[in-house]
Amino acid sequence: MDTARTEQERTDGDDLLSELLQPLRLTGVFDSRWHVSAPWAIEGDAEQGCAVLHYIVEGGCWITAEGQAPQELHTGDLALFPTGTAHRLSDRPERQGVPLKAVLPERQPGTSGAIRIAGPGPESRLLCAGLHYDASAATGLYKALPWVLVLDGSQVRREPLLRDTLRLLAAPDRPVGPGDRLITLRAFEMALVLAMRPLLREFTENPASLPVLRHPGISRAMVMIATRFAEPWTIEALAKEVGMSRSAFTAAFRELVGEAPARHLTGRRMQEAARLLGETSLPQSAVPRRVGYQSAVGFHLAFRKWFGVTPGEYRTSTAAA
Repeated sequence: MDTARTEQERTDGDDLLSELLQPLRLTGVFDSRWHVSAPWAIEGDAEQGCAVLHYIVEGGCWITAEGQAPQELHTGDLALFPTGTAHRLSDRPERQGVPLKAVLPERQPGTSGAIRIAGPGPESRLLCAGLHYDASAATGLYKALPWVLVLDGSQVRREPLLRDTLRLLAAPDRPVGPGDRLITLRAFEMALVLAMRPLLREFTENPASLPVLRHPGISRAMVMIATRFAEPWTIEALAKEVGMSRSAFTAAFRELVGEAPARHLTGRRMQEAARLLGETSLPQSAVPRRVGYQSAVGFHLAFRKWFGVTPGEYRTSTAAA
């Protein structure tokens, strides 16, 4: 019995961790190359629907955020802020900085920029990027990731494709030409996914690093919502399935995932509905049942509330795009 339960938890954990890769289809990238010499410090605002990546090409820096312990980065290290948490990069952790928008006022996806700060101290070179994604597609597990994920230089080197992709993107003479914007977008998308792979292995080996994975009931519920969203779930049924009372389940889910289980279930159904409407030729009338709605009217109202457009308008706009 214990062996079977352990195997089930391992399978659930693998399924749950695979959710992390679902929202990672990027819609746009702004990248910049930094050449800075101490003293320097730059404050980045929170970025909604945007992951932020910093790759240390040469030298080093400190990253700090409110309420978090400072972390030092060295040559070859990669820092990823999955949900765009506001943070500061600097040569010293205690140094106060200037806002990023003061040195890079225009940061439109699809463009590039550069920062140069000349000082008497040690030099550092960084590749930085804002990786924009559809925030409505982000799963609860993705939102529950730590404020920053760091791969040190040795971990990056053990992923040759990631290492080479980052080096190419950071090169001052990066090739440009027809299709450059799309190529850059896909290259950063690949870098993001490749960076997640060793982190996924770390989470699998050490579930305590993600609070939601420490709770077997909530972890199982998230797997069920992710994979069995079309079933006629109620909160009571989900709680019963994982062996918890409704009140305890709802409280624990909200605390660990950051949203109520009903909203999380709706989000997963809307995510799949958007995929079916935007990427398949499935008749619109067949979508509601495929995502767990018995009523077409109920689905229509839920979809419009979630996305701000009707299912038909969504399909038309994605087809045009």
